[in-house]
Amino acid sequence: MVLTPSNTPRLFRLVLSDPLRPSYSSGEKVSGLVQLEAAAPCRLTRLRVTAAGCARVERRGGSRRSRLQEVEYLKCEEEVRLEEELSADSENCFLLPPGKTFSFQFGFELPSPGHLVSSYRGKFGSVRYYIHAELQRPNQDALHCEQEFEVQEPLDVNQTHLLAPAAASKQKKVTCMFIPDGQVSISAQIDRRGYCEGEDIQINARFENTCSRIVVPKAAIICKHSFSVNGSTKELRQKLSAVRGNPIISGMCDMWQGRSIRVPKLQPTLRGCDIIKVDYTLMIYLHVPGSEKLVLELPLVIGTIPFSGVGSRTSSMSSQLQQLSEGPEGGGAAHAAAARLRWSRGRPRSWALYESRPVCSLPRPPTRWTRAL
Repeated sequence: MVLTPSNTPRLFRLVLSDPLRPSYSSGEKVSGLVQLEAAAPCRLTRLRVTAAGCARVERRGGSRRSRLQEVEYLKCEEEVRLEEELSADSENCFLLPPGKTFSFQFGFELPSPGHLVSSYRGKFGSVRYYIHAELQRPNQDALHCEQEFEVQEPLDVNQTHLLAPAAASKQKKVTCMFIPDGQVSISAQIDRRGYCEGEDIQINARFENTCSRIVVPKAAIICKHSFSVNGSTKELRQKLSAVRGNPIISGMCDMWQGRSIRVPKLQPTLRGCDIIKVDYTLMIYLHVPGSEKLVLELPLVIGTIPFSGVGSRTSSMSSQLQQLSEGPEGGGAAHAAAARLRWSRGRPRSWALYESRPVCSLPRPPTRWTRAL
């Protein structure tokens, strides 16, 4: 901030000790300098530095009145000792001489874990942290400047409850002009609930189609933003990375064995905030023409400390593949499914729909006869 009027410093700004640092966490120290420089002698009375942070949600109602709610998470003040660098006059005002830049140090230690929430910016709200400096002058309005900093609370996906698998199943009856037309179903499982940016989510799922239509299996990562003001909540849903499977004809089923979807660069799951929430789910669904899609959602937590285990993930994946492959027949069905998969790798693409395990009897693929010469 460069200022030129009388009795006003030409330079008044905040500089953090490490300007390139992306973020801070609970228990760490935020420090820096307040820099002052005058073009002509200035008289100052007080310099106060404050570290503050709050969550803020603002929404407009039907009458265009804005509704506002704030929750404070950080408020620390520090009085800077100007007398260490500047001399005082008879009226206890400090004289800032021209032609020299004066730097005054400040520092704040952030609260212990559990008292802060991560920085966030959204459509209807934000969680914001900043350093504010107030410079007071005799018989004049105070001068202000601010410097924002980011807070990112660590979220370790190696916690026991985030390493547990997530599984669910769902089915839906399909009708045509109020006439029953079979049903569709989904059974899905992922090896854990916690992931970080750049990791692959391995999806193991089984899709069954006994209706007369061709359905298409799909999956996507969904982000849900929730903003609360005075008991009223507004939710926004955003579809992120997505994958699509092969169409499934009537009377057939399909299986995803380790189908992967990569976690893109995302804002980690926001926890601990009373008025703003950021949650993620893995949505696995069947697109049914002429009917509402069948949707199944598995919970996800996007963290900052990536998955470190290897053996536990491998064994978990193996058990999930066995569970999804085995039917009432037991282990024999799993071997049969694996055999069909190996056999189908060398077959023409047009035969792919006949490779899946049938739900009801359908004609076998046509036999290709060779005319004898």
